[in-house]
Amino acid sequence: MEQHYKLFRVRELADGDEDFIASLAEAFLEEVPEDAERLKKAVAEKDYHDAYQAAHKMKPTIDLFELGVLATLIEVQDWGKFEKKDLDVTSQLNTVMSAVDKAVAEIKSDFNL
Repeated sequence: MEQHYKLFRVRELADGDEDFIASLAEAFLEEVPEDAERLKKAVAEKDYHDAYQAAHKMKPTIDLFELGVLATLIEVQDWGKFEKKDLDVTSQLNTVMSAVDKAVAEIKSDFNL
């Protein structure tokens, strides 16, 4: 439990409300994988605007669940925001995607979802 994500800040936010923690976990599973796929597609298609939007949308949740890739996600976001055509963010994207995949699997298991 909590190997690829942390619930410290989630628990702090929930103030001990286990139902709220479970709701946040469900929201993570509903939103983050979808946003991550959108980000992956946008980077592959060099759709800077969509890459920026997808990464920007993911940031608060990635930060709240402490996946440990916030700075890397920001690099991908900035690639899109500033249209850094001379930069290859494939490595950073792969790091974010791996962290998301591991967290998703673990949250599903931990919360029986």
